[in-house]
Amino acid sequence: MKLDILAFAAHPDDVELAASGTVIKHIKRGKKVGIIDLTRGELGTRGTADIRNQEAADSAKILGISVRHNLDLGDGFFEINEDSLKAVITMIRLYQPKVILCNSVSDRHPDHGRGGDLVSRAVFLSGLCKIETYFQGNIQEAHRPVAIYRFIQDHWIQPDIIIDITSEMDQKLESIKAFSSQFYDPKSNEPITPISSPEFMQFIDARARQFGRLINTTYGEGFNIERPIGVEDLTELL
Repeated sequence: MKLDILAFAAHPDDVELAASGTVIKHIKRGKKVGIIDLTRGELGTRGTADIRNQEAADSAKILGISVRHNLDLGDGFFEINEDSLKAVITMIRLYQPKVILCNSVSDRHPDHGRGGDLVSRAVFLSGLCKIETYFQGNIQEAHRPVAIYRFIQDHWIQPDIIIDITSEMDQKLESIKAFSSQFYDPKSNEPITPISSPEFMQFIDARARQFGRLINTTYGEGFNIERPIGVEDLTELL
């Protein structure tokens, strides 16, 4: 199956928190989108890896994505090496997307910047025909996506492009809340984390409003680019 957009995330819930509105918007427009989680999020303070697996599956249904895989590279410990690069390359070549979404350029959690760097490097290497990868015993063809967009996460980074997600915001929040073990639950006895406070959802709303304000919409999601964006009609830009 070929996908239009393939989103990579260091942890399950990264795409939901930072780029799910964009995912939903493109699915509404008939695009096929998939998510590849690099790790199971097994080091997360709250919940378990098995719970995260179920939450990721529940969120996938809410988003309406075509596929979701987990590469299980090791939460907190994955590195940019030949094995991890080839694991990502295999997914890129399998789904042959035109556009890649991946983690922030830098962020509070070190997995985020490193995860984005891993995917960015793999995108280039995926286009080299002398690098051999196999899926189900069959050798894969080289494929290099056209563009990489790195979604902005916890830390503020000046965006290069902002997607209007005003119509998608409610569904975005629903997909985030699918990861219920990670967020505020007054009945939970697990340790409090930066994202489990009742104020965190207010931050998600405020950040989306902050991006939206910059393009004169209610809500937005910000991304950084790795090459200039080409357009044919300036009047179509917000």
